[in-house]
Amino acid sequence: MDKNLAHTADFHDEAPLVKGDLTFHDITEIVSAHTEKKTPLAWFGAFGLALSGLMLMLVMIAYLFWNGTGVWGLNNPVGWGYAIVNFVFWVGIGHAGTLISAILFLFRQQWRTAINRSAEAMTVFAVICALVFPGIHVGRIWTAYWMLPIPNQMEMWPQFKSPLLWDVFAVSTYFTVSAVFWYVGLIPDIASLRDRATGMRRKVMGVLSMGWTGANRHWRNYEKAYLLLAALATPLVLSVHSVVSFDFAVSVVPGWHTTIFPPYFVAGAIFSGFAMVVTLMVVARKVYNVENIITIEHLEKMNIVILLTGSMVGFAYITEFFIAWYSGVQYEQYAFTNRAFGPYAWAYWTMMFCNLIFPQFFWVKKLRRSVPFMFVVSIFVNIGMWFERFVITVTSLHRDYLPSSWDYYTPTLVDVLTFVGTFGLFFTFFLLFLRFLPIVAVSEVKGVMPQADPHFYDHEGDGHAADHSVAIGSSHDKESN
Repeated sequence: MDKNLAHTADFHDEAPLVKGDLTFHDITEIVSAHTEKKTPLAWFGAFGLALSGLMLMLVMIAYLFWNGTGVWGLNNPVGWGYAIVNFVFWVGIGHAGTLISAILFLFRQQWRTAINRSAEAMTVFAVICALVFPGIHVGRIWTAYWMLPIPNQMEMWPQFKSPLLWDVFAVSTYFTVSAVFWYVGLIPDIASLRDRATGMRRKVMGVLSMGWTGANRHWRNYEKAYLLLAALATPLVLSVHSVVSFDFAVSVVPGWHTTIFPPYFVAGAIFSGFAMVVTLMVVARKVYNVENIITIEHLEKMNIVILLTGSMVGFAYITEFFIAWYSGVQYEQYAFTNRAFGPYAWAYWTMMFCNLIFPQFFWVKKLRRSVPFMFVVSIFVNIGMWFERFVITVTSLHRDYLPSSWDYYTPTLVDVLTFVGTFGLFFTFFLLFLRFLPIVAVSEVKGVMPQADPHFYDHEGDGHAADHSVAIGSSHDKESN
C-alpha cells in the first residue's frame, strides 16, 4: 500500500476497500477492458454449455405442453412437485442482489459497491428463471393470460384469492423494480464504455446511456432516482418471499400452516442468495482480474451474512419442531417426525447438514477468508436450500390426513432436466452480462476510494494542497484519454 493510502486508512480508521494502489483511471481500465477485448475461447465454451442447457429446458417445456403434466412425477396426494420447489428456489436466489443494492445502500454500507452490480444482474436473471414456472405448472398454458389483470372473452378476471395470483403479482413487481434499479445503476458506466468505443458499439452504448454526460444535473437526478428505487426495493425484499411463503402458510396442511413461514422464508432467501453471489464472485474475480476490487474482505463480509442467516434458518428448523410438540396437535407432530425419520429422511438430513452445520465453520476467521473453502460451502448451501424447498413441499403432502392416500413422490427425468435447463437459462444471461457489461459498478467504487475524500491529500499536513491539484489534474487527463 502506498504512503497516501496508508495514511488515509488511518484517517478513516479502516482498511481501504480497493487494494493495489489503484487510481480512478486504473479502475476504469481494469473493469472496461474485459468488455472491449476479443472474446476468449473459454467464454465461448462456457456459453455453449449454458446455451445447451437453455435448449434442453425449452425442449422439456415443449414436451410438457404436448403431453401434459402427466410427464411429471406428480401423484395423489403430491400435487405439487419440482415446479413449485424450483420456483421458490429461484425466487430465493434473487434476493441477495436487492438486499446488497438497496438495503445496504440505505444503511451506507460502502463494501457493497464492488459486488452490487453482479448481484443485481444475478437477481434479474434468477427471477426470470423463477417466472418460467407459474405459467407451466398449472397445466393449462393456453390460459396463462388469466393470471394477468386483463379482460378476456369469458369476462373472467384473475382469482385474487389464489396464492398463484399473489405469486405472479409479487414476483413480477419484484422483477420490474430490480431490472429498473439495475439499469439505472449501469447508466454512468455504460456512458464510460460509450466514450471509449467506436463504430456500432459506440452507437449501441450511446442509446443505452440515455444521453449521459456526467453533468452536475445528471448526477443529481441519478442519485435521486437511485435513492428512490432503493427505498422502493427495500420492502420488496421482505414482502416478495413472504408472499411466496403464503402459498404454504394459508393452507391447512400439517407442516405448512404456521406463522413462522414469512420470516423463515426471507432469511432462507437471503441465505441462498448470498451463497450464490459468493459462488459466482469467487470465479468471476479471478477470471476477470478484479481481485483488487472484489477483495477477500468483500467475500468475508458476505460469508458473515451467510453465517448469520444460516443460523437464523437453523433456529427456524428447531423452532418448527418445538412448536409442533408444544401445540399438542398430533397431525403437526407427525408431520415433523415424518420429515426427520420417514421415507424422506435422507432429504431432511441433507438439508440440515448443508444449511445448519456447514455455515458454522465460518465462525473461524481463517476458514471464512479461505477462497476454496467458501466456494465449497456456498455450493453446499444452495444444495441445502433446494432440499429445504423439496422437504417442505413434498413431505407435508405425501402423508396428509388420510393414510389411504399416502404415496411416495419420485421425480421423472423430465422434472430433473427441466430444472437443470433453468441453470442453462441463468448462465446464458449471466455470461452475456459478463461479456458485454462492466461487472463492477465503476462509478460507485470510485466514490468509496480514499482518493474521493476531499481531504485525502490535506490531512498529512501543510503543503499537500498543491499535490492534490496536480493529482486531480492528472486524473482528469487520464480519464479524458
